[in-house]
Amino acid sequence: MALIVQKYGGTSVGNPDRIKNVARRVAEYRSRGDRVVVVVSAMSGVTDGLIKLAKDIAPLPSEREMDVLLATGEQQTIALTAIALHSLNVPAVSLTGAQAGIVTDGVHTKAKIHNLTPKKVRELLKQGNVVIVAGFQGETPEGQITTLGRGGSDLTAIALAAALQADLCQIYTDVDGVYTADPRIVKEAKKLEEISYDEMLELASLGAKVMQSRSVEFAKKFDVVFEVRSSLNDNPGTVVKEETKSMEDVVVRGVSLDKNQAKVTLVGVPDKPGVAARIFKALGDATVNVDMIVQNISHGSLDKVGATDLSFTVDKPDLLKAQKVIDGLKKELGFRDVIATEKIGKLSIVGVGMRSHTGVAAKLFETLANEGVNIDMISTSEIKVSVVIDLAKGEQAMQAVHAAFIGC
Repeated sequence: MALIVQKYGGTSVGNPDRIKNVARRVAEYRSRGDRVVVVVSAMSGVTDGLIKLAKDIAPLPSEREMDVLLATGEQQTIALTAIALHSLNVPAVSLTGAQAGIVTDGVHTKAKIHNLTPKKVRELLKQGNVVIVAGFQGETPEGQITTLGRGGSDLTAIALAAALQADLCQIYTDVDGVYTADPRIVKEAKKLEEISYDEMLELASLGAKVMQSRSVEFAKKFDVVFEVRSSLNDNPGTVVKEETKSMEDVVVRGVSLDKNQAKVTLVGVPDKPGVAARIFKALGDATVNVDMIVQNISHGSLDKVGATDLSFTVDKPDLLKAQKVIDGLKKELGFRDVIATEKIGKLSIVGVGMRSHTGVAAKLFETLANEGVNIDMISTSEIKVSVVIDLAKGEQAMQAVHAAFIGC
């Protein structure tokens, strides 16, 4: 008798028929004698609809109130899933994140899990129930509702699997597993049988929408092997686990394109110690996550000695917040201008094989040059190369890069 944690994403519970389908799948596992904990997201479109409602009222709504609002999406789904299981004569109980023992810090909209004591979950399992937990949410020690960021239901499932010492963790989505690229953009993309934590972590953080990056990080830390698979069929998925020697034989495991990026350039920043620290501390204090950073000689260097241009990228939803922070620093630090754009994409190649193969970056740059794609910014690690390019050429570039490294 296995203990299984299953997570179902928004499309998997997107309408009543799909919720019934999830209930049937869960009932089948339970009929084998397995104990099952189910983590669900909000129904597809619900979270975006709630965000739109809030922003129709105020362009920059309170983050505390956004957490209170957005947490209702998952609570709707847990109740509906429990009702669907009851209709199949399967005992089931729904729990909010707080009721399941998920304790977080107080950073609204991007909270981190500080502690997880699933005492109530264990009690309900012992009584013979399927336990359905609202993903994406938790509660601070002071009782404030928090959310874990987009894709946070993945983190809920991985954390529960670790805390419960589950035998199996399954992440159900609307695709058959992890692909070498987004199959909606690259028709030749191939499903991977397995992928390392590090590769999956890079792909998740670089815009691949299969998993939330923090959940992969958590899985690696606590050695939670999990499988990404489709809720719409019974095909085997992709197993995410610790790196093995054979994985290094593949130079590039996947190609990703993040369209959710914005770039901010500060023109004419005084080139002296402490200025960059002041800028990025202020952004950090405002919980703006900065990704790529480039500093170079200022466009206005001829008329302003000792000046530099500082460019960085953020997620598009954080752009307004970043601009507000920068506007507050402009007079204090004395930079001349701020240029912001959302018309960029971040294209990345990932593979643990890059550690032992040379010429990877050169091949990437040559491929992009042949497609007439200009590179704006570059970032590298030992297993990835990322470039910022014109968003309008993003999909064309992704297809060419996939063909060059992975083939048809």
